[in-house]
Parts: sequence; C-alpha cells; structure tokens
Amino acid sequence: MKLKEIDVKEIMPGLNGRMVHGETITWAFWDIKKGAEVPMHQHVHEQIMHVQEGVFEFNLDGKTNNYGSNSVVVIPSNIPHSGIALTDCKIMDVFSPVREEYR
Repeated sequence: MKLKEIDVKEIMPGLNGRMVHGETITWAFWDIKKGAEVPMHQHVHEQIMHVQEGVFEFNLDGKTNNYGSNSVVVIPSNIPHSGIALTDCKIMDVFSPVREEYR
C-alpha cells in the first residue's frame, strides 16, 4: 500500500489525515492548514506527535510551546492538549490503542 492511496479524512476543519491501523496502534499522517485549530481535549490513547513541516503551537497540560520541523512531543494518556497551526503543517501522530473513531 502507498500512503497517497489511502483515503483522506477531514477530522475537523483544516485537519486532513490519512490513517494506518494496526492491531494496537493508529498512525496518522496529517496535512493541516494554517490557522486550523485542535480544541482542548484528552483521550485514553497515548500519543506521539512528530512535526515534519511547518510550525504548530501546542498546549500540553497548560504549557504552550511552538514546535517546528523535526520536533517530537510525547502526550501521555488522559492529559489535556490543544493546538493551532501557525503555518501549513505536515504532522505524524501515533496513537495507542487504536483510534477506532478514525477508521
């Protein structure tokens, strides 16, 4: 399978992803438009975010930082987080367990 053959899903405005699901993980490849916002939320899933391109302002448990290309953030289970794309971004996220709602 090639990544570009996977259907794109718009999870929220400006946040378009291609999802790969294993037995216990989801790997998400996002194209995020400048200004797109991910509202504050939390989930049972552990998450690792990798900013491939662009600058993404990210709030993790009340602390806000800007993350650019090649930045990695580990987001523990049930910790509140949010973000906004300061530029167009390409981000990869890995979630465990599987994000069933992304299937």
